[in-house]
Amino acid sequence: MSATGRVINLSSAAQSTVDLDALRGKVKLDIAGQTYAQSKLAITMWSFYLAQKNQKDWPSIIAVNPGSLLASKMVKDAYGIEGKSLSLGAEILVKAALDDEFSKASGKYYDNDNNTFAAPHEDAHNPEKNIALVQTIESLLQRLA
Repeated sequence: MSATGRVINLSSAAQSTVDLDALRGKVKLDIAGQTYAQSKLAITMWSFYLAQKNQKDWPSIIAVNPGSLLASKMVKDAYGIEGKSLSLGAEILVKAALDDEFSKASGKYYDNDNNTFAAPHEDAHNPEKNIALVQTIESLLQRLA
């Protein structure tokens, strides 16, 4: 991708500290929501890590919460509600990919619940935790190669 491109990573308002041992498969998480929240923080941390590397020829890398409790199967199964229109999430993802507001947003987190760039979970701003996460992911990927 060119430097004018954008990578939009699908995050969430539901974010919690990533247990690297769980990611490695050494610890089982008891609640599906824990797995979801950790995975969403992990994608946000990975986005921030890549944006910090931000080489001139890299695209912008942006984490976006498309909206909480959208009308997905996951929301219906987990909470027993219909949820808000999925189009809300789709519209912000298109906007993030094409709108000028996002052209210089590399390394930021957009919260569609509040219609603004916002602070993600504090771990996303911790370079040491981001590096540890990326190293764990890379180690896991090497085993699959």
